[in-house]
Amino acid sequence: MLKRVIQIAFLFIGGALGFVFLPPLYEFINLSSNPWLNNPYVSVALGAILLFLLSFSLSDYFVKLIVWMEGVLVKIPAADLIFGTLGLIIGLILAYLIGFAVERIQIPIVSEVIPILLSIILGYLGFRVGFTKRDELIQMFTKSGPNAKKKGTDVGIIPASEPKQLYKLLDTSVIIDGRIADISSTGFIEGVLVVPQFVLTELQHIADSSDTLKRTRGRRGLDILKKLQDERATTVQISEVDFEDINEVDLKLVRLAKKMDAQILTNDFNLNKVCELHHVQVLNINDLANAVKPVVIPGEDMQVVVIKDGKEHNQGVAYLDDGTMIVVEGGRSFIGQSITVTVTSVLQTSAGRMIFAKPKDEQVA
Repeated sequence: MLKRVIQIAFLFIGGALGFVFLPPLYEFINLSSNPWLNNPYVSVALGAILLFLLSFSLSDYFVKLIVWMEGVLVKIPAADLIFGTLGLIIGLILAYLIGFAVERIQIPIVSEVIPILLSIILGYLGFRVGFTKRDELIQMFTKSGPNAKKKGTDVGIIPASEPKQLYKLLDTSVIIDGRIADISSTGFIEGVLVVPQFVLTELQHIADSSDTLKRTRGRRGLDILKKLQDERATTVQISEVDFEDINEVDLKLVRLAKKMDAQILTNDFNLNKVCELHHVQVLNINDLANAVKPVVIPGEDMQVVVIKDGKEHNQGVAYLDDGTMIVVEGGRSFIGQSITVTVTSVLQTSAGRMIFAKPKDEQVA
């Protein structure tokens, strides 16, 4: 269908070009004396036929170009497109006004070339300014004046300030981990969850990996994203913003978080440290899991099953139901047994929680 529309457009354009350019061409090649060629309808028909025949070889390329442009425009957020177009219009208006003044000077060549250059340069600059400064322009037009009367002030009620939109960027590790979907469904996470396109691309590469384990983890991540979109009460957005000058996904996340004034949701310990160095707020899922675990204090007794030996001499290792590792000093001789241990210390980090214990005194005796 699109190909037929392009061919019809070529037909009409060819007729218009034939009407304008063929008569001067007849004069140039000394055929203007022919009464048959002097008929304007003949010129229109010839131009239409020539360009229509040419459309059979060019229409496929135009179809691909239009499909490509459509794909690019669909991916651009509507607000960016609107403000970019407004900036383009303002730039073209400025170029027209300046070009009109330059034409009055009547300098040969310059007065003809300058308006074209101004239209290209100012039109492009206007589009870029409108596209990149969208958020600032929205804030500028939505801010109330200093003397604006706010709703509720006349009855002594302090109006609530409009809440700022909170953005939270998801990294690959937190998507694959999957706990974010369960936390999100409880309503504890506020704001908009944003999944950058470069994170989706990395997730897709993992899902397409030849390694079975990686492929399973990647597909799990894609399933978690689908679950987030289907079940989450608030919005899950896909951001098309990318930084071509950076190859590392973590650094792209940090820069995007700075640009959007967003927080990063992760359970990657190293990314956690990078965010701290760049002064970007990070929400670590492991920190949240540690915070809601049952509190264990030194001196408390608990029943555990020692399942293997530890790294140090005579150590045993046990695990709680939630996966917390318990290092039992002198517990190597109790491997495979259920014993009572006394907690000596607790080590809690962003990488998880570790409990150190020793067998209860009477058990050792």
